[in-house]
Amino acid sequence: MLRLFSIFILFTGLVFADGFDFTLIKKGQQDDNNTLFIVGGIQGDEPGGFMAASLLSTHYDIKKGSVWIVPNFNFYSIIKSNRGPNGDMNRKFAKLSNNDPDFHSIDRMKKIIKEKNIKMIVNLHDGSGFYRKKYVDKQHRPSKWGQATIIDQAKVKGIAYGNLQEIAKKVDKHINKNLLKKEHIFHTKNTKTHLKKTYEEKEMSKTLTYYAIGKGKAAFGNESSKSLPVHERVYYKLLALEKFMDIMGIEYTRKFKLNARELKDVIDNDIYISFNNKKIFIPLSRIRSHITYFPVEKGAKISFKPSSPVMTVIEEKGKYIVYYGNRRLTTLVPQYLEYDKFDGHLKVNVDGKVKNVTLGSLVKVKKYFNVQVDKRVRVNVIGYVNKKHKNESGLNIRKKYIFKRYSIDKDGKRFRVEVYDRKVKNKFLGMFLVEFGA
Repeated sequence: MLRLFSIFILFTGLVFADGFDFTLIKKGQQDDNNTLFIVGGIQGDEPGGFMAASLLSTHYDIKKGSVWIVPNFNFYSIIKSNRGPNGDMNRKFAKLSNNDPDFHSIDRMKKIIKEKNIKMIVNLHDGSGFYRKKYVDKQHRPSKWGQATIIDQAKVKGIAYGNLQEIAKKVDKHINKNLLKKEHIFHTKNTKTHLKKTYEEKEMSKTLTYYAIGKGKAAFGNESSKSLPVHERVYYKLLALEKFMDIMGIEYTRKFKLNARELKDVIDNDIYISFNNKKIFIPLSRIRSHITYFPVEKGAKISFKPSSPVMTVIEEKGKYIVYYGNRRLTTLVPQYLEYDKFDGHLKVNVDGKVKNVTLGSLVKVKKYFNVQVDKRVRVNVIGYVNKKHKNESGLNIRKKYIFKRYSIDKDGKRFRVEVYDRKVKNKFLGMFLVEFGA
């Protein structure tokens, strides 16, 4: 049995409720009547879509205009790495029974789509092969979906940005100026959904984009090829989204250079999670597959703040699994402890310089550290063994004194420094991390 705990998303004003509900993130000027709405994760086995949407929500700032983002529309599907455990969610926008497990999510999404300030919608997917207008080979032919901007029809009269084909070709042109390989060229694929004659046209009439068009919204699909690694799929999606924003007059900045190598680094390494009101902070890059004796408060729900809206923690058989999209990053094996408050800081000598260190922080160390003696606390450095000292404050601790297997990372650089109430045995106050080799 899987149990999803409450997530307090690391975005102002957002709370992710119990269950696998999706997150709506609003960025930019909220009174703007020219909003771009981006949807990722409608199918959980398409990580390019939900990772691109997630990065747009965390690593972009909207300086002018308005962008709304749902990175994790089918969160349960994402965790399961499945197209749709309850059926394909992107075929449920025409008719849907109230008893369908996805009814609440679809109904909520429909209400968002109908918001009057939304003028354009982009639904992010990963598709098979490489779309070509004429047959080349099995991987490059008209029936494939990868590397394509999808439209349901060429034009929609009477709506903003109704010149769908013209806009799609502008997006393709922008992407094609920045290709990693010639094979990755983008084309516009018009499914001609409105005709509803062929099987494909009838199927596409059940999709999110066609529903949106029926509600007077310009809507596009973006398909990057499943033949590409995830970071390259995300690269092409962000190129497309930036062009859509340019077309709408939306101004933005991003926190990284848009190239495949830096994107891979951001996706894999700029990830972290904090627990229990920031008492515990865990960088998740190169995290070990299991962390034992993880401090969890007795009798309380575990709460956490992830760096990404496609990150969550699930209890399974008494352990806590950290998921990042459909990647299972680590398993936390709990040690249940009494908690107490500690709002101050500790004085820590780091390589000869005394610093004020708060719990839930990461301290970079070159040679040694020494948590200065404090009558309030007892210090336990996980992996450090000194039978003469039950309290490990006041000791110069070097990397060579700590067993590497107790590091939280695969490289053996990051170690836990747990802090307890000195007067009450095992009353946990929090912890900080030290990272050697800085």
